[in-house]
Amino acid sequence: MELTNASRSHRTADAASLASIGVLDERSFIRRLSVLDWLFAVALATGAGFALARYHAFMNYYDTLVLIGTVPALVTLGWRWKPSRLLMAGIAGLAVLSINIYQGDLSRADSNFFLRYFLSSQSAILWMSALFVFGTVFYWIGTLSRSPSGGSIGSKLTWFAVLMGFTGLMVRWYESYLIGADVGHIPISNLYEVFVLFSLITALLYLFYEQHYATRALGAFVMLVISAAVGFLMWYSIARDAQQIQPLVPALQSWWMKIHVPANFIGYGSFALSAMVGVAYLVKERGVLADRLPALEVLDDVMYKSIAVGFAFFTVATILGALWAAQAWGGYWSWDPKETWSLIVWLNYAAWLHMRLMKGLRGGVAAWWALTGLVVTTFAFLGVNMFLSGLHSYGKL
Repeated sequence: MELTNASRSHRTADAASLASIGVLDERSFIRRLSVLDWLFAVALATGAGFALARYHAFMNYYDTLVLIGTVPALVTLGWRWKPSRLLMAGIAGLAVLSINIYQGDLSRADSNFFLRYFLSSQSAILWMSALFVFGTVFYWIGTLSRSPSGGSIGSKLTWFAVLMGFTGLMVRWYESYLIGADVGHIPISNLYEVFVLFSLITALLYLFYEQHYATRALGAFVMLVISAAVGFLMWYSIARDAQQIQPLVPALQSWWMKIHVPANFIGYGSFALSAMVGVAYLVKERGVLADRLPALEVLDDVMYKSIAVGFAFFTVATILGALWAAQAWGGYWSWDPKETWSLIVWLNYAAWLHMRLMKGLRGGVAAWWALTGLVVTTFAFLGVNMFLSGLHSYGKL
């Protein structure tokens, strides 16, 4: 086991790496912002203001706070990760175009060419699914053939998949209100919707690391878990007609859902990404594709940062979930199966990070642990719905 006294020298580097996830010197950063950066912020704030003015009748006080709080978060993301700006603009543009084509009539989804084949929620999510699968294929072509163009095509397909997926979710949100004001809700309430969300968040996290580390070699591995999620999504849609928009159950009719679920799935996506990077680590460690994958130190760093980010968001989501439970069911914790397994997931990654920071956990042991964590997380995410019953459920299988 790679837990030696010499590894203690890495603690300071780990602490600095973890701190780098947070806020840097904002004063120097603000001074570096260009006119284009500020125009982006103004455009985003203007769009939020337009949404608030147009749809305030459907929003309560808490919804308004969530919308307002989202603006600085997205502005910061756009400032620190420039490619996300074009993505945000594309999602907004396609969503607004779809809304204008609908003209308040849901039946146009079957009669209008662009809605039927591209911009309705179901069509956009189908495009997302196909593009993710093709992206996975091209990433593998690029890795196996040492072809930069293969990885480049895979990356572009993944970006377009994320664009179509988020457009599909935004349009689905609008479609739910076209069905009825009492039906309308943010599309993160059942198993179908959260599988879409999981795929998108995992892909976005990967694309960030792809640019940050200037390598597309990990795409072949990370995209496998996304393609698996897409495969489940397609089966679930066909077998259970799960793509249909359903009214919210009473317990989910809460503004807490808008912040608890996204935070939870940023955690899930980060944990899934770390596991697939762990697979890449184990493959390279055994000499397979060794000359095509990043250095073991890079793989180890990506795995660590992914778990650190995921753990932070999962911790926040767990706290928010407890507050939501107190409002919905009268108690912060009831040892419901979903709550119990969420605690197991949290303890698993808390132990991983503790061993990393205190004992210098690295190498194959860390990679195997991250991969085992994906099994635990998958059961908490999906297995609870399959084998256990309780208050929490995103949908029955």
